[in-house]
Amino acid sequence: MLVASAVLRRGASASQIASRGYLRSPSGRACGAWFSSSSATGDDADDEPAGGDEGGSGAETPAADGGGDVPASDGDASNVEESDLVRQLRPSEVVSELNNHIVGQHDAKRAVAIAMRNRWRRRQLPMELMKEVTPRNVLMIGPTGCGKTEVARRMAALSDAPFIKVEATKFTEVGYHGRDVDQIIRDLMDISMVLTKKRQTEKLREEAKALVEERIIDLLAGPSNTGPSNKRSRDTFRAMLRNGDLDDQTVEVDVPENAGDKGGALFSMGGDPSSPNVQALGDFMKSMAGGGPGGKRGQPTERKKMPVSEARDVILDIELERMLENVDLKKEAVSAVEQSGIVFIDEIDKICTSRDITSRTDASAEGVQRDLLPLVEGTTISTKYGNVNTDYILFIASGAFHAVKPSDMLPELQGRLPIRVELNGLTEEDLYRILTEPIANLLRQQTELLNTEEVKLTFQEDAIREIARMAALLNRTVENIGARRLHTVIERIMENLSFEAAEMDKGSELVVDKKLVKERLSEVMISSDLSRYIL
Repeated sequence: MLVASAVLRRGASASQIASRGYLRSPSGRACGAWFSSSSATGDDADDEPAGGDEGGSGAETPAADGGGDVPASDGDASNVEESDLVRQLRPSEVVSELNNHIVGQHDAKRAVAIAMRNRWRRRQLPMELMKEVTPRNVLMIGPTGCGKTEVARRMAALSDAPFIKVEATKFTEVGYHGRDVDQIIRDLMDISMVLTKKRQTEKLREEAKALVEERIIDLLAGPSNTGPSNKRSRDTFRAMLRNGDLDDQTVEVDVPENAGDKGGALFSMGGDPSSPNVQALGDFMKSMAGGGPGGKRGQPTERKKMPVSEARDVILDIELERMLENVDLKKEAVSAVEQSGIVFIDEIDKICTSRDITSRTDASAEGVQRDLLPLVEGTTISTKYGNVNTDYILFIASGAFHAVKPSDMLPELQGRLPIRVELNGLTEEDLYRILTEPIANLLRQQTELLNTEEVKLTFQEDAIREIARMAALLNRTVENIGARRLHTVIERIMENLSFEAAEMDKGSELVVDKKLVKERLSEVMISSDLSRYIL
């Protein structure tokens, strides 16, 4: 129950209040219409999936109706919610979008574009056929720095589906100390819960805003009744509230107490915090300490004074939490993982052992492959949100396979990754295109960074060509780390310029030419030549 009273700070005189019929004194400040019926929905859909520092697409996460292993029937297929981007983008458009950020690797782009489109196509099938269509998992093979991980990151932003990227070397065989592969699905469920709650929050936001408006009017004008004078007064307050005239008015609002993590502290000295049993017990202890997990109904409250402008957001969060209690978020999140989940397993070659080596004692090697088999084939994983079936989750694995070959993987695991995509190593021309073609290329990043100091930075064409040539040469003579070499080269060139830019005059211009590139990289080239002769 929200309990509040308006406190007069500044505004109309007592005679004005009486003449206008106001119950409280309004402020004269106008701050924009927050409760306008034409206002847009909340704009907090920025992203990042999972996949690094890039934001998401802002589209809604696909959700399946029903909580079983099979999504909606054929008759309900049109009612199943899908990500706007995934529904609208054809494979050619997905490839075109990836081309804005990734140079080359056309086969890999086509493979993931087809896989994404097939997720949507499957949802349009009749129920009996939908059960039989499983994802075609992908294995990407290519040297380090060629774009395998970047393809996955960009795909996560486009799909807006539950997506997780994991390193295969972070897991150990069941029975050894460490994380087992089942934790992949548990982490994916956590991500799905966040996406599901975010989507439902956006659906309920407009309805919640209307409730917040009535709540604040109750605080200012008193509870509504059937009297005509009360209705006129509320209408007056509503108009002023929407115009922002009451933003400085102070009200008292009951908000949930910040009880802290009383339950989780009990397990800080022992137990696996990722275990669903430990997490469930922690939630139970939180509820015993006062309120359920996440501040649900029954949680103690405290009264706080705040201006109306701040009370809007506070009450909105409270109303959204109450409305979300009536939505089965767990069921929807489980369905989203089962029908739309994507798991990207990187460095899978690091858990492979050459057939020539007979001793296999590494707990992160063949045993992890065996543990991955049922996960990729389809099994049921117990999570704190319920059991999750992995039959229809898309798995994408990648590896450089320098020391081992794809055939060194367990035959059973090879069969569960039927689509093979080979990514090519980067040439000098590829490195040049990486420097110039992507929207947020490295040179533009450096230019914009110095632009914040009001210093104009320009890279000449011959300098860009020289950077690409030097990076390719270092990859050949030292160690081939692909496009990551460009970061090292550019930072070396920009070191002095970045250091001195803050002290330069506003409007200064800096030009990076071929001569400067050679000067800055000469020491690197000499040291790399000498390193080949060191035993």
